[in-house]
Amino acid sequence: MIPDILHIAALAAVGFVSGFLNILAGGGSLLTLPMLIFIGLPATEANATNRVGVLFQNVAAITSFRRQGVLPLRLALICTAPSLAGAWLGATWAVEIDDRTFERLLAFIMLGVLIFTVVDPMKHRRTEQPHFTPVRMALLLVFFFFIGIYGGFVQAGVGFLIIPALMAFGLDLVRINAVKIVVILLFTLPALAVFVYHDQVVWALGFALAAGNASGGWIASRMAVKKGHDWIRKVVTATVIVFAVKLLIG
Repeated sequence: MIPDILHIAALAAVGFVSGFLNILAGGGSLLTLPMLIFIGLPATEANATNRVGVLFQNVAAITSFRRQGVLPLRLALICTAPSLAGAWLGATWAVEIDDRTFERLLAFIMLGVLIFTVVDPMKHRRTEQPHFTPVRMALLLVFFFFIGIYGGFVQAGVGFLIIPALMAFGLDLVRINAVKIVVILLFTLPALAVFVYHDQVVWALGFALAAGNASGGWIASRMAVKKGHDWIRKVVTATVIVFAVKLLIG
């Protein structure tokens, strides 16, 4: 498929908004996937091509978070390890799921995230360096294995699973977003490799998305550090409400 200039421009613009939302909250792929399908890609190729934008978006954001000194790299790598295995499984499983059922399931997941984010039960135990007992560490690894499966399979909305998983351990949203982008970047690699192997990636469209995603991700990472936890919580809340309502009403 040879895209025209309008398709490239549209993807770059949507990719910018997607990258911005993905770094601060999540759900950006709920914008880019429909755009790729609208342009004419089958759903499987859209799902594959979208990963190119996600990859570059997170590379840009990681660079920014690290320069600002808010990247808990050790925790990010611990979370990444089980998610890599999960992502490979998610990308290779030939699982058929009805689109409407999936959308409703995702909507309910997002509403759960909304409640957790608004209530913020760990607000009095917020910490930059959470303490992990063996049991808490085991739970964290299990969470991220299943997050990896979901992310490898569809990607859209995976940030909405990572946020409450890490908030439950007392991490603030600035560092949660930094951990999130490392995890998603690294588990995107095996997932994308599977899609490349099956020749499902349309590279021209993927790179158009990547230009927008990377720009949006870079700006969002700067704003996340500058504005802090409470501001990000408001962005997450608003984003979840909008996407959840959209998914529920169709």
